[in-house]
Amino acid sequence: MTEGAGPAGAEPPDDLTAAEAGMWQAFRNGSVYDLSSGDTVVDDPHGGHPWGPGRTVRARVVCWLLLGGPPALAGRVSSLKLVGAQISGTLDLAGGTVVPYWEMRSCRFERDVLLPEARFTTVRMVDCSIPRLEAARLHTEGDLHLPRCRFLGGVRLTDARIGTDLLLNQAIVHRDRSGRSMAADGLTVGQDLQAELLESHGELSLRSATIGVSLSLRGARLANPYTRLALNAPQLTVERSLYLTPAGVGAQARSGMTPARGTRIQRFECEGGVRLDDGRFGDAVDFEGARFTFTDEQELSLRRVQTPELRFLGERPARGRVVLSGAKVVNLMDRADSWPGPGRLHMGGFAYENLVPRGPFPLALRLRWVDAASAEYNPEPYERLAAVLREGGEDVDAREVLLAKQRRHRESLPVAAKLWGYAQDWTVAYGYRPGRAAVWMAVLWAAGSLAFARADHPPLKSGEHPAWNPALFALDLLLPVIDLGQVGFWQLRGGWQWLSAAFILLGWILATTVAAGATRTLRRT
Repeated sequence: MTEGAGPAGAEPPDDLTAAEAGMWQAFRNGSVYDLSSGDTVVDDPHGGHPWGPGRTVRARVVCWLLLGGPPALAGRVSSLKLVGAQISGTLDLAGGTVVPYWEMRSCRFERDVLLPEARFTTVRMVDCSIPRLEAARLHTEGDLHLPRCRFLGGVRLTDARIGTDLLLNQAIVHRDRSGRSMAADGLTVGQDLQAELLESHGELSLRSATIGVSLSLRGARLANPYTRLALNAPQLTVERSLYLTPAGVGAQARSGMTPARGTRIQRFECEGGVRLDDGRFGDAVDFEGARFTFTDEQELSLRRVQTPELRFLGERPARGRVVLSGAKVVNLMDRADSWPGPGRLHMGGFAYENLVPRGPFPLALRLRWVDAASAEYNPEPYERLAAVLREGGEDVDAREVLLAKQRRHRESLPVAAKLWGYAQDWTVAYGYRPGRAAVWMAVLWAAGSLAFARADHPPLKSGEHPAWNPALFALDLLLPVIDLGQVGFWQLRGGWQWLSAAFILLGWILATTVAAGATRTLRRT
């Protein structure tokens, strides 16, 4: 530009090209400056058709207009609104304060866009081809819109502060040299972060980010076969909900709305690990319809997550792990076919208050779910499930869960203790089915009464014995504490002596198991 051409000049500087002079005039007028040809194939900013000098403006002229351009015409508001333009050179606004409104649609940038520590009101770059966006510590009072843009070298929004919404819908972001598609650690968004139908090729990093309303990754496709994580967002704070759910594809599809009939649905898909450790979500974390593709070393990590509702309604991962250790939720909404199998689910310290199954989820499958939570015996998942069922009025199911806990514990015991455990299980089911003791006692009493009715039973001392009563004699043998005055007065020989000893032993086993079960019952109450 001509030296000395001040921003207050009424005429454009002499060294501007025709395209730049038109842009200068449109800036003063606040109107849209459209350089597109009208041919959709040629005008595609992501295509291979060359755009000549007639559609090219220099990046330094764009920077001049935004940082200190000419005043607006009378009755107008200056703004830069470009359509179908090619920007040559590096657009560098680092550290600058941009007051005019800035919007670029279907534009093609030859080099990186540098916006670190810059301040804007609102920035809109829609359907643009950008080698890389460097915008660490960017500050906007309003929105940052980047829908349908393609970034070949990634996006950096580390510690950026977006006043209202950040839009990345249908954007395509490739990884940078560090393997990240988007580095947005410490990002703050005042309202929504919408990245619906986003394609991320690399690690999407949102560590310690804060979202004022909701974070939507509906229909997004995240792929990072290069390293361990495709979504890396520990200590993420979302005031309302995180959506990793399907989205409608098409002109009639609306964000966050139920897709209209005939609308094509695209689910959320992730190839690579997901880390949401220590996240805080005000309303819900929603995985409905989500599909995860993991290697054996990768995982969906929700360690210490806190949210009122976890909607675990995606497809069962064929490989990898799901980790919920230390997570706290109020409502757990899930499906039986969403959880991984044994050895691939970890729920140590996982606390939930209500179960809201979607579809059939019988107790037998719920017990398999708990069994899958740990390779070794851990009482905590069983006790948590039993407590939740009891709070919901399902006392019978709660007892079945605690019985399953005892049976799982038995498998880890030494042989002697294991045999004693089997005895408790067969007799009174560890005290959770006390009616079994009465049944066993009745069966043994009846069998003993019939057997001892045929026994040869001379008295020990003549004239010092009660009348022989085989039923009372059998019952006196079975009750180890109560004395019914039959045992000790009769001589039993041979097999009858062994039978009476067996009855005494069985009586002690029944009494001990009933006492153990009663102790557990009192401990629970």
